[in-house]
Amino acid sequence: MMEERGLVGLMLTLKEREIKRVVKAGYARIAKQATSEYASRCCLGEADAQEEMSKRMGYTDEEIQAAPPESNLGLGCGNPVALASISEGEIVLDMGAGAGFDCFLASSRVGASGKVIGVDITSEMVEKARVNCRNGGYTNIDFRQGDLENMPVADEYVDVVISNCVINLIPNKRLAFREAFRVMKPGGRLAVSDVVLLKELPQFVKNCTEAYISCLSGAIMKEDYIDIIKSVGFRDVRLVAESRFPVESLIFESSGCSACGDPEITPEQEKEIRDSVLSIKVTAVKP
Repeated sequence: MMEERGLVGLMLTLKEREIKRVVKAGYARIAKQATSEYASRCCLGEADAQEEMSKRMGYTDEEIQAAPPESNLGLGCGNPVALASISEGEIVLDMGAGAGFDCFLASSRVGASGKVIGVDITSEMVEKARVNCRNGGYTNIDFRQGDLENMPVADEYVDVVISNCVINLIPNKRLAFREAFRVMKPGGRLAVSDVVLLKELPQFVKNCTEAYISCLSGAIMKEDYIDIIKSVGFRDVRLVAESRFPVESLIFESSGCSACGDPEITPEQEKEIRDSVLSIKVTAVKP
């Protein structure tokens, strides 16, 4: 029995490693392409489409204009900065910071007396965020490369943890939320935007490792997601809002990474996926 459990644990570990490898490779590709693609969008007059996508996620015109344009990769599913009600002087951690968009928005809210830490597993994303930071003259942001299941952040150090459509990418979501709980001061706040499921995804999507990049395969049931947050110790867990998510962009585009190698999806299959996916906003407090 012990040997059987050990084998199962090894298989899960190998699967998690493969998922992380695919996710890192996919987002490294997105980071490398982002600069040239942004320039192309501007030349073709398509930058407005990117802004419209951000508005659909809940960002205002002022917020979109305030951050470095190349930090907005359109990869989120909400606006966790607004959700967190960040105050001046606070220390904010962004789990899965990407090119830094939400970190730059949080920077102005915490002011010179506060600090923003952005953690991302992909070295190319961290480097892009650092370049954006230098070019924008930000002095209160620290971008760090690290695994969200083992973050390079001290215990009970931050006031607020935010995350934007990232936890769904992590194989061990319980460990990621446990890390958020660990680094947060007592009384600290969690504000997360993410993608969850209302019902199980079709098997052809669930079996597709590449679909992790598009935030599909890694999503779990809404009730399970909320239960995990509660189980690691958070209190006053609130589902603030939920809405249908435009999964067609994930299926066919995914910011340059087509899920499952751009499969031939029938209208019926597309509807089945669309009916399964939900975008949620969740807040919680560490006692």
